[in-house]
Amino acid sequence: MSEYIEIETELSDDGRHLHIHTNLKLAEGEPELYSSVTAMEEGSPVAQALAVIEGIATLHIDGRDLTLTRTPDIDWHIIVADVSAALKDFFL
Repeated sequence: MSEYIEIETELSDDGRHLHIHTNLKLAEGEPELYSSVTAMEEGSPVAQALAVIEGIATLHIDGRDLTLTRTPDIDWHIIVADVSAALKDFFL
């Protein structure tokens, strides 16, 4: 495993999507799309690790990138902190 993980975030112009880029490979092969927490719980190991984070409505994993939508009751800064912690725990 890597000794570190870099995480860069970018909110879409309309504020509906959050794009997260990492220096580590999150998925092999075809992109993964999860339209619910239930789907994430049954998905890849990374999707399962993120399924426990409150506020994630949908998840798209493509190589080193994640794209999220959120439920309206959770602020993006909380989700970013939780996703960062979950990815660090997963990879380190």
